[in-house]
Amino acid sequence: MLAGKRILIVIGGGIAAYKVLEVIRRLKERGAEVRVILTRAGREFVTPMTVGGLSGEKVFSDLFDPTEEQDIGHIVLSRDTDLILVAPATANLIARMANGIADELATASLLAAAAPIIACPAMNQRMWAHPATQRNAAQLAADGVRFIGPAEGRMAERGEAGVGRLSEPMDIVAGVEAFFAAATQPKPLAGRHVLVTSGPTIEPIDPVRFITNRSSGKQGHAVAAAAARAGARVTLVSGPVSIPDPKGVDVVRVETAQEMHAAVFAALPADVAVMAAAVSDWRPAEVAREKIKKAAGDPPPLAFVENPDILATLGHDGRRPQVVVGFAAETANVEANAARKLAAKGADYIVANDVSLQGGVFGGDRNSVRVLSAAGIDVWPTLAKDEVAERLIALIAERLG
Repeated sequence: MLAGKRILIVIGGGIAAYKVLEVIRRLKERGAEVRVILTRAGREFVTPMTVGGLSGEKVFSDLFDPTEEQDIGHIVLSRDTDLILVAPATANLIARMANGIADELATASLLAAAAPIIACPAMNQRMWAHPATQRNAAQLAADGVRFIGPAEGRMAERGEAGVGRLSEPMDIVAGVEAFFAAATQPKPLAGRHVLVTSGPTIEPIDPVRFITNRSSGKQGHAVAAAAARAGARVTLVSGPVSIPDPKGVDVVRVETAQEMHAAVFAALPADVAVMAAAVSDWRPAEVAREKIKKAAGDPPPLAFVENPDILATLGHDGRRPQVVVGFAAETANVEANAARKLAAKGADYIVANDVSLQGGVFGGDRNSVRVLSAAGIDVWPTLAKDEVAERLIALIAERLG
């Protein structure tokens, strides 16, 4: 599978750099052509002589090498390859990648890269968990960078353990093999248009107050990203969220349920619609032009009117997509409520979950769902939201035939 594949490895400056020597050896065993860029910090942990002896190629490190840069070496290195593997991807290196800093050969090559990039994080568990590192990793993921790890275990620091270790060499090699295997697989939604809604809607009360819900948009955005990876043209209609846009997706931003309703029907025709947004069922009947001031006595009355039911309208519309999927966030009687929704909304599938569970589905990274259809109920195990999205897209592709 790796025979003839050209892989460029960027070795960052971490104690785990020694593990990358084994990665090089295993990739070479499988027929890959391996070239290496050592960061300045990486040279403090492994030597160019050792790396070159294993790779069988010249090791690159200097951005201002007078022989290599005559031909714009950092451009050639990053373009003449099938995959770039960054290992160990330290907190510093991840931060520079996320912010487009090109201060040495490694980061300049990454910024100029046309090839896909896989990063293998390795750092102290507190550094990995820090909001800055998580923010940088999320930005890289939104930019299309894939990740292997980090793994959980003991740290180099005495007595410390947690998530942050570099994945084991064979796990990294397996991840590289899986990447190339996926790249050769057919795209089951190629030529299809998939419409996805995601996130909450907000309904204004006055210029400074509004009603909304706790949806983060993580599940809907994951579905949009999975559909794009399956080859579809994807339109994502998103309420206000704080997560990055999925790569390769057309995003339409809205706030209210009425705006989302209009954007959904403006995006038709579509082959598939996945209505994952948590749409407000009601909105205030009147929106005050000025901020409602607090006064002594009873609070001001707040009357509501019903918002348009986007899923039901779409499910019974003459322009209905071939496959319609709805979501049901429930706090009790999950299956019964979802079954009623399946019958009433004209959907092919309802993806139901219990949002009252401890651990937090709203805003969390994992989900436990039941998928209802005319064929019955399929209970899925608790999975990462990305995995839920992949399984749902595979189910949709199978139904499309």
